[in-house]
Amino acid sequence: MKVVEPQRFRDVMGHFATGVTVVTATGPDGPVGMTANAVCSLSLDPLLALVCFDNGARTLRVVREQRRFGINVLAAGQQELARLFASKVEESEKFAGVQHTVHEGIPVIEGTLAWVGCTLEQLIPGGDHTIGLGAVIAAEKAAERDPLIWYRGEYR
Repeated sequence: MKVVEPQRFRDVMGHFATGVTVVTATGPDGPVGMTANAVCSLSLDPLLALVCFDNGARTLRVVREQRRFGINVLAAGQQELARLFASKVEESEKFAGVQHTVHEGIPVIEGTLAWVGCTLEQLIPGGDHTIGLGAVIAAEKAAERDPLIWYRGEYR
């Protein structure tokens, strides 16, 4: 059987359109956040959400310590926000110009389509990522607009 190269797998899976989110948390030095598209609702009973964190993500360290995170669902036109939170810029710089509120210790970015707040239930190793399972403690729709989509390596 032929071995699938990682880049080939990435290219093929790029044909699966996903939503784009910014996962947020609050640490001792303030809010942190990262762009993520490996996010989904997991269970209705109990209410659970799933987020996949790159093992090197600064946000993962804070989520591990604080045991809370938020999922901010981005709208069409928020590509720059997605790029900002995908960058390696210092966390304080990421949030410097981003309007947000804090709900039960979870940063909520203003102008997004929706947001979900979670208490961390479990972290599961998953190769170069860590799968975070969160018990949903808040869920709000914020705007009625089209979503920002990631497809074939581009925002759409």
